Amino acid sequence: MVLTMGSTLGFDWIWCQHALTVGYRSSLTEIVQIIGRATRDAPGKSRARFTNLIAEPDASEAAVTEAVNDTLKAIAASLLMEQVLAPRFEFKPKNKENGPTSGFNYGEGGYDPSKCNVGFNEQTGHFQIEIKGLAEPKSKEATRICQEDLNEVIAAFVQDKITLERGLFDEELVPQELTQVRLGKIIKDKYPELNVEDQEAVRQHAIAALNLTQKAKQVALGGVENSEKAANTALIDGVRRFAMDVRELDIDLIDSINPFGEAYAILAKSMSEDTLKQVAAVIAAKRTNLTPEEAKELAVRAVKFKKERGRLPSLTSQDAWEKRMAQGAAAFVRYKDEGRYE
Repeated sequence: MVLTMGSTLGFDWIWCQHALTVGYRSSLTEIVQIIGRATRDAPGKSRARFTNLIAEPDASEAAVTEAVNDTLKAIAASLLMEQVLAPRFEFKPKNKENGPTSGFNYGEGGYDPSKCNVGFNEQTGHFQIEIKGLAEPKSKEATRICQEDLNEVIAAFVQDKITLERGLFDEELVPQELTQVRLGKIIKDKYPELNVEDQEAVRQHAIAALNLTQKAKQVALGGVENSEKAANTALIDGVRRFAMDVRELDIDLIDSINPFGEAYAILAKSMSEDTLKQVAAVIAAKRTNLTPEEAKELAVRAVKFKKERGRLPSLTSQDAWEKRMAQGAAAFVRYKDEGRYE
């Protein structure tokens, strides 16, 4: 039996054998609830396939600006759906003391102490992934968030309109502006009771879950899947293949990935070139310079950079993220001189 569900954040359907149900859905919460119903265990059900439709604004209409907002919501819904359906991740910092965990399959050759390992538990559907430089949560609440509430953090991130617009259509974007600065702000606002170290640990775990899911999807879609078994494990295989393809899975690498890169690639295929250009123009027209809050966050990152490397970020650096931190630090000083901070 094949079960298919699709949504435009407007209409959705659930198809099962010969039944078709159509209804209006206006929120991500309702769409996720539909996913839950569709994936509920049932005798004889071996597969569940989901198709998410993204509405295309008509470039010939003057109301295209309003349609852009609906398109962004649909993309956010798609990303959240993928996250809900993704395998459960258990992230561990790479340490010399680490060893294999019972029940996890680490692939051909087994656990290798000299590299970042990826283990999969077929019974529970959990991934255990070692990441170099990953921050560990210290408090009980931060640990609970990393174990239970990462999807809530990711939902807030992908539904943030500024984040979506820049991630999809800002050609000059440095990914760390979203993965570090923007996501960092969202976590600070959402969990103000956590200290700075725990907020950073939650941020790193959340972006690792989101970006690994996106890269796994990219790998899975790029492969040739012929067998039903391969189709059923495409995302799992994608996570494993991406993690194994990189020399060293570290948090800096994960932060350097644009979480919306794969979404844009799919969007570009589904929309006409004229429509895509017009949507991008609408977004570009609203682009602003660094806000005082963004400049302050970049300045904090610049201080951390200096502690790690013994020098301040350079405005003439060839590294885009280092250059952006330097720009943020300079803007922070300017705003401070202007009395923009209390």
